[in-house]
Amino acid sequence: MSSNKRLPWIFFISRRFAKVDSRGRAAASGVLASLGIGAGVAVLIVIVSVMNGFQAGYIKSIMEISSFHIRAVPETPPEDEKAFLKEILGTDGVLTAVPMYEAQSLVVGKNGRQQSALIRGLPWYIFASDKGFAEQITVSAGRFDIKEEMTCVLGSSIARKLSVRPGDEVNLLALSGGEETELFSGDRKLKVTGIFSCGYADINSSFIFISLDTAAEILGLDSAHFYGIKLKDSETDQRCLSILENKFPGVGFESWRSYNRSFFGALKIEKNVLMMLAFLIFVVVGVNIFNSMRRMVYEHHEETAVLSALGAKKKEIQLVFILQGMTTGLYGAIPGLFAGLAICAKMKDVFVLFSNAAYNVQLFFYMLFNPQAAYALKTNSMFLFYSKIPAVVVFSEVAYITLFGIAASLLASWFASRNALKVSVAEVLHDE
Repeated sequence: MSSNKRLPWIFFISRRFAKVDSRGRAAASGVLASLGIGAGVAVLIVIVSVMNGFQAGYIKSIMEISSFHIRAVPETPPEDEKAFLKEILGTDGVLTAVPMYEAQSLVVGKNGRQQSALIRGLPWYIFASDKGFAEQITVSAGRFDIKEEMTCVLGSSIARKLSVRPGDEVNLLALSGGEETELFSGDRKLKVTGIFSCGYADINSSFIFISLDTAAEILGLDSAHFYGIKLKDSETDQRCLSILENKFPGVGFESWRSYNRSFFGALKIEKNVLMMLAFLIFVVVGVNIFNSMRRMVYEHHEETAVLSALGAKKKEIQLVFILQGMTTGLYGAIPGLFAGLAICAKMKDVFVLFSNAAYNVQLFFYMLFNPQAAYALKTNSMFLFYSKIPAVVVFSEVAYITLFGIAASLLASWFASRNALKVSVAEVLHDE
């Protein structure tokens, strides 16, 4: 008999075994296993999507504000900078290219408060001309205005540590730069015109933006001078990198991937470890399915012996139980998939619901045991913070998680059903 003709009776027997349960425990175990797989798939999708949202905010801020998509560092300053920038802009895939200065500094604010900082010289019009830069920066006080000389815009964390506001002055006490730059000075004072914040805390706690003219004056022409290049698509960095390297052999180019290699590597390790821990849910569920299937195989050993006597191959008998495991996995993974996607789509509402639920539970116990202190009870701000994190769903990751949930049940049922191959008709008749 061909395999196509054998499949219908295999499916029929598998459905019959699913409906008939002599002791009632296999059905309960199957339901619990499906619930476990569904919960595991949903939780993993939510965790990975939230982690993607966290990382997307960090990566976007770093690429658009700090490293740019590609950094160009000439061995010697170009003779005609405008022509050099024009040639870069003429490269296929390049969106913008701007000159930048960079130096480390020790900044002194009010009351002598000191803080290390990274001074970044940029074109004064960058906030208006660079859409990606402007999207990642939120001006929390004052305005992003560095057009006038000796003005600056500070990150929110460094402004708080220095205790300065727009209109105050900061002094660059110690400053790295060219040979003509004085290391220590008490008269390099910058007026604060604005305070900004972004999605990456390190930028908020260290960056100070100044104009190119101010940078040339206080840092010197021989200071760290490079060019930040933005691409139309940041994922095409390798292709554009190779074109630029061939076009400008005397210039060193570095993409955002290699420049931030250590940080992005740490994010990847963090995500992998989190996924590995979450995958332990499937391991526990797989053990449950394995024990449930072993019991089912034992309870149906008479039926499997009869099937063998009627001519069924042992591999076909094993397939009956494997189909049971696949059904358990599908009944859990598919609802878990939709539940996880629904939670990701309504992430804000879910965290607000948790916040309200936690507040009401606390209020209940306060009113029960200490009504006088209930007026001071507030909602948990962490839930409201989490509700602002966008859930970034990646199709490939969702597919892997769902398939892994189904594969865990298939693998467990395959191991458990191997005992069905050891049952012989003679043994069953002997036992009877």
